[in-house]
Amino acid sequence: MGGRVFILSAPSGTGKTTVAKRLLKELSGLERVVTYTTRPPRPGERHGTDYHFTSKEEFERLVKEGAFLEYANVYGNYYGTPRSEVERITASGKDALLVIDVQGAFKVKKELPSAVSIFLLPPSLEELKRRVEARGFKDENLDRRMKTALEEIPCARYFDYIVVNDFLDSAVEKVKAIILSYRAERSRVLEELERVLRNDEIISLVKGGKCYVEET
Repeated sequence: MGGRVFILSAPSGTGKTTVAKRLLKELSGLERVVTYTTRPPRPGERHGTDYHFTSKEEFERLVKEGAFLEYANVYGNYYGTPRSEVERITASGKDALLVIDVQGAFKVKKELPSAVSIFLLPPSLEELKRRVEARGFKDENLDRRMKTALEEIPCARYFDYIVVNDFLDSAVEKVKAIILSYRAERSRVLEELERVLRNDEIISLVKGGKCYVEET
């Protein structure tokens, strides 16, 4: 059994990138799928680590080849999730983390129904505006992002989980708990029993012992 796909989505400025970085640092066996984008790098961003930065022409060529699990035009730039990276990560037994916008989340969920979708909510619109401004977006850019947020927030009710990012530590712990709960699923544990449990007697009982409660 391979790993599972987790989708982390939120309006711009809610803090999904910050939460994702903490998750990757604190949870082993979790790998982020690096998104392709046509927007220029921001200060401190690295190609291949934060994004795969590419030209519009190259991006459109990849679209025609079916290379993306989902892609969208966001604020005038393309963003896309490479299908091959998702397959590579999950085939290795790791969980794949997709940090994508709301419309991308819906597309992935439609193609991969078993993916777990998590929506990060800001504690208030005032706090969201403050966070967006702190990232350097003002005037027209700020208004556009706040308008988009008002359209995205109602989408939260269609996600599998909703986490309010009021305090970073608390939000990270809640998302971690969601991911860890899926790692304890019966089918996944039984598939990986020899790896997670180094006791032949217990393994034998779990796999072949007789349960004393009759099955109904």
